[in-house]
Amino acid sequence: MKKRLLPGLLAMFSAQPALAMNLIETYEKALTYDSGIAEARATLEAERANTDVVRSSLLPRVNAFGNTQHIEVNPDNASDDSYQTLSYGVELTQPLFRASAWFDFETSQIQSEAAQARYNQAQQQLILTAAEGYFNVLRAADAVTTARSTETAIRRQYDQAQERYNVGLIAITEVYEARASYDDSKSRRIAAESDLDVALEKLARLTGEYTEQLDNLRQEFPLVRPQPMDPTQWENIALRQNWEIQTARFQLDASESTLKSTKAGYYPTVDLNASYGQTEIDGLGPGRTGSTVGTGNGTTTEGVIGVTLNVPLYMGGGTQASVRQQRSLVSVADEALRTTRRDVRVNTRSLFSQVNTNIESASALEQTIISRRSALEATSAGYDVGTRNIVEVLDAEQAYYEALQNYANARYDYVINTLTLKKSAGTLSPKDLIDLNRWLSPSAPGIEALAEDLTKYETPKEPAH
Repeated sequence: MKKRLLPGLLAMFSAQPALAMNLIETYEKALTYDSGIAEARATLEAERANTDVVRSSLLPRVNAFGNTQHIEVNPDNASDDSYQTLSYGVELTQPLFRASAWFDFETSQIQSEAAQARYNQAQQQLILTAAEGYFNVLRAADAVTTARSTETAIRRQYDQAQERYNVGLIAITEVYEARASYDDSKSRRIAAESDLDVALEKLARLTGEYTEQLDNLRQEFPLVRPQPMDPTQWENIALRQNWEIQTARFQLDASESTLKSTKAGYYPTVDLNASYGQTEIDGLGPGRTGSTVGTGNGTTTEGVIGVTLNVPLYMGGGTQASVRQQRSLVSVADEALRTTRRDVRVNTRSLFSQVNTNIESASALEQTIISRRSALEATSAGYDVGTRNIVEVLDAEQAYYEALQNYANARYDYVINTLTLKKSAGTLSPKDLIDLNRWLSPSAPGIEALAEDLTKYETPKEPAH
């Protein structure tokens, strides 16, 4: 069963604009601005129109005709024997048997279905692209936050090291170590800011608008296991509903139908022909006869009906070559379908595994943040009393902020991989964005506030032995 997407569900979110752009607004802007979805829509309309064009070859055709002639009778004689004729009327042609036209019509219908499948696939791809663009900006913004925080913290360590060296508490090598770490953190911050600019540009290319304020993902956003919890079931769903597979299947059906049309080049054609018209003759004297005409001036009315049969006997070998060519194209389409099925099968199972890995990683990284924070505090305290050196403090600082960024990335990876899994299964719809958008808020805490919440209410547990 074809699964239609639900862009109408977005209307409920259009009434009240937020101070910051949310995910639904991003998708709505992409729907009206993105050229890829517009191209897929225009292609679908063109294929539907082509079906009507091909069907016209099966329907009757009615033409009006008219012609006039000047005829010279016995032109070698001195006498001027000539007259004029004027003929006009209507004629009808109705195909009775044209196998190739029927198969061409069948092919056009299948191609229209393929265009519909490609359009649905483009809709799902736009949903995923909008989400990727949105969360890539949030990811890049978090990277800038952690890079700036790392730079600030290491700059503070560098300043303290400089002060300690000035009073003779540490060697100059520790100042150099702090300076090197500070310079490295500054370069990382510059690179992170550049990545954020690139992410914003990509989002603007999708929506047509620049924005630097997006709703954040709330801390309590649940990381839920994919349902059903069986990769084989997801694989079976994908093999039935994936739009890429359905498009490839329609392409195979269209190639097979085209092969039938090509073989129909061997078949005869039968057409019904009918016409009704009048011929007016002027200039031929009464009772005079020419070499070909024995009537005088006047008007004749003529009605004709008949059947025309055409039997192809020899077409220069073109029909045989066309059949061979189309058989090869059918094989191409069949192998393309096999490849698509295998790719979708592997991708679906891989995405199922990745989503579960993202959940486990995020859970482990929550504890990592707490442990890294405690390790940083302990190392800093040890440095104050002289049991740790500056390198250990700097490493602890970087490890802590790296854990923060890894945790944020794990959550964003979970969101994108979950949507990609649904797209692979052919079930992705705007409703998934609506559900996800409920977990976004302009007042949601940033990555540092999130870390404070994690470390405020929990203490590191002793490792099991």
